[in-house]
Amino acid sequence: MHDIKWIRENPEAFDRALARRSLPGVAGRLIGIDERRRAAIQKAEVALARRNAASKEIGAAKKSNDQEAAARLLAEVAQLKETIPALEAEEKKLSGELETALAQIPNLPLDDVPDGQDEHANVERQHFGARRNYAFAPKQHFELGEALGQMDFETAAKLSGARFVVLSKGLARLERALGQFMLDLHTTEHGYTEVSPPLMVRDEVMFGTGQLPKFRDDQFLVMDTKWREERLNEILKGLDRQVAETQKPPKAVVDALIESAPSEEMLWLVPTAEVPLTNLVRDSIIDEDALPMRLTACTPCFRAEAGAAGRDTRGMIRQHQFTKVELVSITTPEASRDEHERMLSCAEEVLRRLDLHYRVMTLCTGDMGFAARKTYDIEVWLPGQNMYREISSCSTCGDFQARRMNARYRGKADRHMRPVHTLNGSGVAVGRALVAVLETYQQQDGSIAVPDVLQPYMGGRKVIER
Repeated sequence: MHDIKWIRENPEAFDRALARRSLPGVAGRLIGIDERRRAAIQKAEVALARRNAASKEIGAAKKSNDQEAAARLLAEVAQLKETIPALEAEEKKLSGELETALAQIPNLPLDDVPDGQDEHANVERQHFGARRNYAFAPKQHFELGEALGQMDFETAAKLSGARFVVLSKGLARLERALGQFMLDLHTTEHGYTEVSPPLMVRDEVMFGTGQLPKFRDDQFLVMDTKWREERLNEILKGLDRQVAETQKPPKAVVDALIESAPSEEMLWLVPTAEVPLTNLVRDSIIDEDALPMRLTACTPCFRAEAGAAGRDTRGMIRQHQFTKVELVSITTPEASRDEHERMLSCAEEVLRRLDLHYRVMTLCTGDMGFAARKTYDIEVWLPGQNMYREISSCSTCGDFQARRMNARYRGKADRHMRPVHTLNGSGVAVGRALVAVLETYQQQDGSIAVPDVLQPYMGGRKVIER
């Protein structure tokens, strides 16, 4: 969420920053709504002050037995009582219009973010290691996993549909080992506090980190069944008989159902632990001495992948359910840039200890996420695919999420309250790390060598084979 006061004071800078994201300037429209909102507030305040003053004058007029003045004042108060609610309703309407407009606008890029339309304009920052040479043609992870008899997409489809997988035996343990290794590294060496958060959250929590309202179609919604059926039946009664009989309401009806659902009847499956971890400070005032807060969690994540039709349909790259270790930092504005670099190094260390070849890319303005001011992507090399794939994305969000969450800190020196700065990053995606280990450590006979750092988590096992 953007600060309308800053936009009023810096309209040209705001529109220039939006232009870098290939978006039209909207400062004038936002300021216009805000001016009308502020005018409505002022009119309501003037009317309220006059009503209070006139009420006192009525008593004085009656005391002096001035019946004409008292009647005139009574009529004025009666008129003001009708006017004030209308002015307050106008202010409320304009405030909602302004908030809705601001909620749809992405964060502004930092000055050092490269300009560009898409991933082709991203800039390589650094890389680690080198591509391995194999005496055979490397296979993709799903070929290896299926040949081992420990990666089953067909059975997963029977259970849940496309974009799910069943892992078993050594691969199931390897996935668990990766998550445990990452958590141990971040908590014992990098100073992060482990958290086990809820996996279902309210809509205001999803709004706080920027998933709602813009990316609603990418999320999975959980709704109380009894309430849903009762409400849906009410809506269907108003439709034609054919729709009511098929019990398949159009999307507009489903959208209306979602919009009308009270928050206690509707929860969202988290697309990433960033959502609950960052929102731990929502509606809070934190002392500066408590910052930075560094939090980590290893959780299942759920994404509808609504915009990914036809992409990565085979394998574990793009799943509806996957495991990820998340890193979140809550800090001051002065420390957020350094914290971003620190978070990147923490995520990189995971891949360094696994001895996986990777590169770090600075994302351009056209490839950054909605809430980010600047993002580094870590892309791991996959020999079987013969390409780099994203395995971690580390972003600094400034005060963008904090304003949506009402998360503030109290300065140590001046005791003033300001929005915190938030950062998030994958530390790293466990499923994609599993893919990278399988493809990097594959052997000619189809077995998988277990990286040295993971062997203690695998009971000393050095090889996964059929």
